[in-house]
Amino acid sequence: MQDKQARNPWLWVPSVYFNQAVPYAVVMTLAVVMYKDLGLSNPEITHYTSMLYLPWVIKPLWSPVVDMFGTKRRWTVLLQLLVAVALGALAGALHAPNFIMLSLAALWIMAVSSATHDIAADGYYMLGMRQKDQAAFVGVRSTFYRLANLVVQGPLVVLVGVLTRSMGDVRLAWSTCFVILAAVFGLLVAWHQFILPRPAADHAVKSGNPVQGFIDTFASFFGKRDIWMILGFILTFRLGEAQILKLVAPFLKDPVAAGGLGLTNEQYGAAYGTVGIIALTIGGLFGGWLISRRGLKRSLWLMVFGVHLPDLVFVFLSSVQPQNFALISACLAIEQFGYGFGFTAMMLYMIMVSEGEHKTAHYAICTGLMALGMMAPGYVSGDIQAYLGYRNFFIWACLSTVPAFIMAALVKIDPEFGKK
Repeated sequence: MQDKQARNPWLWVPSVYFNQAVPYAVVMTLAVVMYKDLGLSNPEITHYTSMLYLPWVIKPLWSPVVDMFGTKRRWTVLLQLLVAVALGALAGALHAPNFIMLSLAALWIMAVSSATHDIAADGYYMLGMRQKDQAAFVGVRSTFYRLANLVVQGPLVVLVGVLTRSMGDVRLAWSTCFVILAAVFGLLVAWHQFILPRPAADHAVKSGNPVQGFIDTFASFFGKRDIWMILGFILTFRLGEAQILKLVAPFLKDPVAAGGLGLTNEQYGAAYGTVGIIALTIGGLFGGWLISRRGLKRSLWLMVFGVHLPDLVFVFLSSVQPQNFALISACLAIEQFGYGFGFTAMMLYMIMVSEGEHKTAHYAICTGLMALGMMAPGYVSGDIQAYLGYRNFFIWACLSTVPAFIMAALVKIDPEFGKK
């Protein structure tokens, strides 16, 4: 059994977190680009896609079920298979007259499956690796998670643009790309069924009274010392990003006369899928390396600045509206490097908070709270942008990062946590 536990994490950590990110990227980001292409308004887009955060917000409500039934490995593989099916359903939905309702239904299925998969995969990560390896690989999982986001937004969106021009049908172009994505995702599911180790610690957590176990799980989390600091830090860390994230694609694609940059799908995909991937990869790996050397506490302030200050590039882009593609790409690279570098701190902080008997469920609660911190601001971001315009909206979003700096000054972290 020990050799199965010791299987090289490089064989499965990158691909599991790549697959974990794909449905999230489709639901939260690619759907924004798709609906923009299909003619929906910014407020409609932000309302529809922000509500899709709900499964990630409430997933702690069913996280004990993942603990009590089956293994994390089995949950991980089966839920990935369901996501592959949902991707195929989304491809078919785009051809229907009532495509908005049907596509949203497919996205909801994908969102619920993906949110549940997060519980299982994150628990599997913590059960299948030693703590020092968890810290060492947090940058790897962060990098491949974000890498999947950028691949979905990059080459896939470029392909949509190319197919739209050649086919003359934007719905058919999007449908074709979702079929391709479903096939690639399915191949990775087959790989995981074969390669994922079977750690001895991965088993159902027996509970004499499931209801009481559910209550105890939540009570033990919200009874943690300094819980208000924990809640404040998690809920505010992405307050500015939550608003910016929903409007990046509309801003980049809207015409200059409407305050945007007028990028084509090919340009949008190239900027996020080439330069952005390189910058994010370097940022994520550097963030994980820095924490493993200095610890989370000593690295926190640098990472908080790293994840938030690059948001100022959107103030610059919306003020100047440059048409130089290289300059636009460079600005997006700066933002992506900062995000990859700084978000590593949040991931490891949630691991630290989750340590204990119910680590899988507690980590799910943490990510659910983080999703709540993304859903509510994201829902209103389209309305705020429609009222303020792009430039003033990005200024407002940057000001919204102030609470994260305040909470970073107050939160308590073990000085040794995260070090090798």
